[in-house]
Amino acid sequence: MSIFSLVTGRPGPSGFGSASTAQEVTQGIDATNLTVLITGGASGIGLETTRVLALHKAHVIVAARNMDAANEAKQLILEEDENARVDVLKLDLSSLKSVTEFADNFNALDLPLNILINNAGIMFCPYQLSEDGIEMQFATNHLGHFLLTNLLLDKMKHTARTTGVEGRIVNLSSVAHIHTYKDGIQFDKINDRKSYSDKRAYGQSKLANILHAKELSRCFQEEGVNITANAVHPGLIMTNLFRYSAISMSILKFFSFFLWKNVPQGAATTCFVALHPSLKGVSGKYFVDCNEMEPSAFARDEALARKLWDFSNKLIGSVSKA
Repeated sequence: MSIFSLVTGRPGPSGFGSASTAQEVTQGIDATNLTVLITGGASGIGLETTRVLALHKAHVIVAARNMDAANEAKQLILEEDENARVDVLKLDLSSLKSVTEFADNFNALDLPLNILINNAGIMFCPYQLSEDGIEMQFATNHLGHFLLTNLLLDKMKHTARTTGVEGRIVNLSSVAHIHTYKDGIQFDKINDRKSYSDKRAYGQSKLANILHAKELSRCFQEEGVNITANAVHPGLIMTNLFRYSAISMSILKFFSFFLWKNVPQGAATTCFVALHPSLKGVSGKYFVDCNEMEPSAFARDEALARKLWDFSNKLIGSVSKA
């Protein structure tokens, strides 16, 4: 999509563009038989995604760190549609223990799982380590989702196999993936405080989201599994994600107001990739404004994707042993 299309909202090949809303791109789609799990589905574009999927009759499980906010979000949706199926479960993505406990709790519900939306994240935070001793943006945005996905894969494969319905995994990335460290992923300096840049660390984690989807897709195709994995850039939206840089982002928005979206527009690409029938069988791609776009060279690097996969597994293993 060109800058002209972004500014004007002119539709791309999909028939949708930057001005399209989540409700518009899912119009007429019946999700009655689908169970969706979304991380961070209690605020911002995550909440709008939850709302729209629930209105399309999907059973939506909201995984959230703040249970009060999650329950308030659920109530808002029920006020709009008393028949909406929304449940909430606690999840702190920065904690591998919490991720494991969440997966155990979800699997114990014996629900199917058709769609996994890895939506939650943090942005531009000051240098800090997670409780597992991992740089916080990498831990939350990538590693927590990586482990969560791995722990739920058997459930997704079983659901796809027994229902015949294609499973879909959607990773929320960002155009910020192009602004990362020199080598893309700082494998040897993930926790290095001296070289830490809040912007590049965020870009690194968003690059990891695309590479994760790419390697998942390769594995699914190799195994012949009826599941797709894609990454999306939702666009520039002023949400709680900017809490560490609210002032600078407000100034940026003042000078680039024509590039920003509202929340319903911001949730559109996620909902499109999660539900739209035109994307059946489409996997390993990156979407912007509901249209496929080529990401950075790092994000297209298959060897880097495999290296990140192995690194992530080893990092989780080392935490488990400790």
